Amino acid sequence: MKFLKLSIILIFVFNSEISFSQKKYNSQNRTFKKGLKKYKNFGYIDASKIFLKVAKAGFRSEELLTKLGDSYYFTSNYKEAVKWYKELYAFKKGDISSKYLLRYSQSLRSKGEDALSEQVYNEYLKKAKTKNSRFLSTKDYIDIIETNSNRYKISSFINSKYIDFGGFEYKDTLYFASTRNQRSSIRRNDEWVNQPFLDIYYTTKDSANKCVNPKRLKGLINTKEHESSIAITKDGRTMYFTRSNTTYKRKKLKGEHAQLKIYRATKIKGKWTNPEDLHINGDGFSTAHPVLNKQENRLYYVSNTPLSIGQTDIWYVDVSKRGILGKPVNLGPKINTKGRESFPFITAENELYFSSDGHFGLGGYDVFYADLRSKDIQIINIGKPINSQYDDYAFSINTKTKKGFFSSNRNSKDDIFSLKELNPIRSLIEGVVIDSITKLPIVESLIKLRNRNNIDIGVIKTDKKGKFMFKSFTFFKHTLIASKEGYKGSEYIVPKNNKGSIVIKLAPMPKIKEGLNIVKPLNIVIYFDFDKYEIQENAKIEIEKVVAFLESYPKINLFLKAHTDSQGAYKYNLILSEKRAQATKNYIISRGVSPYRVTIKSYGETKLVNECFNNVKCTKKQHALNRRTEFIIQKTKN
Repeated sequence: MKFLKLSIILIFVFNSEISFSQKKYNSQNRTFKKGLKKYKNFGYIDASKIFLKVAKAGFRSEELLTKLGDSYYFTSNYKEAVKWYKELYAFKKGDISSKYLLRYSQSLRSKGEDALSEQVYNEYLKKAKTKNSRFLSTKDYIDIIETNSNRYKISSFINSKYIDFGGFEYKDTLYFASTRNQRSSIRRNDEWVNQPFLDIYYTTKDSANKCVNPKRLKGLINTKEHESSIAITKDGRTMYFTRSNTTYKRKKLKGEHAQLKIYRATKIKGKWTNPEDLHINGDGFSTAHPVLNKQENRLYYVSNTPLSIGQTDIWYVDVSKRGILGKPVNLGPKINTKGRESFPFITAENELYFSSDGHFGLGGYDVFYADLRSKDIQIINIGKPINSQYDDYAFSINTKTKKGFFSSNRNSKDDIFSLKELNPIRSLIEGVVIDSITKLPIVESLIKLRNRNNIDIGVIKTDKKGKFMFKSFTFFKHTLIASKEGYKGSEYIVPKNNKGSIVIKLAPMPKIKEGLNIVKPLNIVIYFDFDKYEIQENAKIEIEKVVAFLESYPKINLFLKAHTDSQGAYKYNLILSEKRAQATKNYIISRGVSPYRVTIKSYGETKLVNECFNNVKCTKKQHALNRRTEFIIQKTKN
């Protein structure tokens, strides 16, 4: 079954899709309504057949085209989904919602139409107003995927005629979900996929890394409903798992699926018992895919609660020592998109792996990475061969053994694969700081690693050999900022995919004394656009030298003098220079410097350095010499 994402994955994904128009559809009214009923009850295969009859009869509407596209999209038949989303795009002359732009783009990529997929995805980013400032276009995403690929070795682990997916490894046992329950006494088929409902199974590995005799989990976990996606505490006494919501009071229509809930069970005398409903659940939405962090004081999960950003979001709740759950917290827009985020996994180092069709990928669900320890979270597609043109999800890894599992429907049905990480997702940025004159290493030089968004993502000091080392994503451009008392600060731009050791040279500072203008020693040139006071990107680089100087000399304050040229009115220039001075100070403060260490004064055009007074003809370069900022050592503390 190529389409998995089965009920246990999709029930809570598509409940927002079942509100329908009450329009009359001429001669096809009765047939169309029949299709809508099937669609509403998640019978996407039957619904698509009925909608297709309506389409072949020549009828067209936005609702018909969206339902046809969705019927195929939700069953991972991306080839057919492309056909109807493409027609929808033409029917609406490109004016379709961001939701359908996203689905259209992902379907195109899964079908191999990369160029058009990139074009549509850029339209989605613009329309959804979720353009990630880290990337300029889809080309940036593609470059990262290619750079980050081929880091894993994968092999088939469970490849049966049934639907098998997920995987929670506890000690040497792997727990997973499967439709392999064929016992006639309790067998009940899901109308959606015409296979038995999901149950939880467990297995071990043999010497060839293949599963050994999967067994159905005993106890009160498996029922006639769907069960899947478990997490077990380290002491083996508590289990969180996903099950169809059996407490919903409204009577379901024939073939309609229930919502999902996360339940918690305890092991008593070797048997799982007492499944309890949790307060994070609700009858109007679904929760699923629980996972615990290493400390087991935080439970991550997926939900389509009305407060979600997209179709499904990743959330977490804190868990007290007594097992009391706190208030649900959304992981926010850096993780969650307008699309679907599912199957979170948290490593022992607090790194998040999850599947998404909202972030740019290779098609369908892709697996992504985010370091939750970082000040500025980067969302990284982990690349091939884990990700493919199909749905890839339920990724897990042991960061010590570098081994793990993931699920995929790349073989026309959902199977479980084992994986071995060959190279880490983050690479080293390393080097040495030396004296530019003596060439000797500088010990305890302060080194900052700054990302392309001008955010410090690491701060360390060089060791006894003047060396430093950071772990980061080398497919991004970074900046290294080095400073040390007695030396001029220095910046080094780390290019993309940097390899090898970096050498940063620091030049000795002249003797520090009160009244010294540090502009020349630090080679500072502050630029402002004509008649503007906002700090531009090139000016930020210069001001960073001032910040580094203040960090190297914590007992020194600065007096900032701002000047303009003579162009413009006298009073206006005073105001302009004051705004420039204040903007410069504000930037310095934003980098962590105390506001008490910087005082400012504006001089306007009163302190020209040449003869370019009013009504005197001067070149642009001559005028530019007057548009300057001075940084004077004002006071040295004892």
